[in-house]
Amino acid sequence: MRAEEIRFLLEKAEEARKGSYSPYSRYPVGAAVLTEDGRVFGGCNMENVSYPASLCAERNAIGSAVTAGERAFRAIAIIGSRDDYTMPCGICRQVMAEFHVPLIICGKSMEDYRLFTLDELFPSAFQEEGLKKQ
Repeated sequence: MRAEEIRFLLEKAEEARKGSYSPYSRYPVGAAVLTEDGRVFGGCNMENVSYPASLCAERNAIGSAVTAGERAFRAIAIIGSRDDYTMPCGICRQVMAEFHVPLIICGKSMEDYRLFTLDELFPSAFQEEGLKKQ
């Protein structure tokens, strides 16, 4: 993925971050997922006073894409804190594994980011092959 594509995706994640509903953590996060056909879907974190009912930005973005019929992805960008790289949680990594998202971009800004493959972040993801079939 070219640097300008990465910056574009980070910009879309930053736009999504502005919609964050994070009154409890005060840690707004935005994500943008790029589909194989070039469409971009954004998502922000959405907290709930009952913490397990909260939704991470990454799952929000992927869910929006899936709702639109998308199933194939090229990359996802995540942006939150300017002080450190915002890394996806375990549940988000599992959702990324479900849809085989190959590239994860964790950014502090449009110029300061790190690239990871899904295998680097989640080397032993639970896959369909792990289900017992009867």
